[in-house]
Amino acid sequence: MMTSIEQQIQQSTRGDAQFSVPRPPVFDDSIAEQTYLKQRLAAAFRVFALHGFDEGLAGHITVRDNIDPDTFWVNPLAIHFALIKASDLVRVDHQGNIVEGHHPINNAAFAIHSRIHQARPDVNAIAHAHTTYGRAFSALGQQLQPISQDACAFYNNHALLDTFTGVVAQLSEGDMIATALADHCAVILQNHGLLTVASSVDAACAIFCSMERCCQSQLLAQAAGPLKLVDHQTALHTRQVNASTIVTWGNFQPLYQQVLAQDASFLT
Repeated sequence: MMTSIEQQIQQSTRGDAQFSVPRPPVFDDSIAEQTYLKQRLAAAFRVFALHGFDEGLAGHITVRDNIDPDTFWVNPLAIHFALIKASDLVRVDHQGNIVEGHHPINNAAFAIHSRIHQARPDVNAIAHAHTTYGRAFSALGQQLQPISQDACAFYNNHALLDTFTGVVAQLSEGDMIATALADHCAVILQNHGLLTVASSVDAACAIFCSMERCCQSQLLAQAAGPLKLVDHQTALHTRQVNASTIVTWGNFQPLYQQVLAQDASFLT
């Protein structure tokens, strides 16, 4: 029986019967899978650095541990995204206990990510950063509109948390974000920034990069004049392709190749 990923590959590619199409790996060895997850997470931070998504101590990406799913890996405090290696990552449980690693972590990262990981068993990775266009767009108190093929991936697929309570420090604030997110792939945190989720680090990072650019595009378009929107049915059909598991995962692969070619030290 054909899997949903295989169906998505057939729908979105040509030549898949003749040539190898990249696919998410499947592991028999849990230790090898854990190493892979940590390396992809470290790569995601390198991608964020490449795009200028670093802002002091702010910003965090997490991935659920495959061996102990009630814990997740997160970036260490005060290490620049461009320098993070797999060995720098910290594993924390949902009570805030560091169970593996050698660094402290950002409390906001724990407060936000632990609540989303608990609320969404389908979510294995979460990405959040204080980016230029994400912050600017979040100040509008509105959602992205289907103004382009790329923006359609977020059509009826993201939410707005229209409350800002300051720096996230309490689990209750993380619960607010998780509730606003609901079953979507992203949430705009008003006066704060963007947050994306997915079943893989690759997809969560790629979705975040796309969302930041969609915020930039809408800011430019709104400044120029009235928006001409993609119609409802076309937007839904476009989202079905652009927001699919294989496409969102696949969008990360060129970014991974780029950071790997620049400096492979994140693998260690």
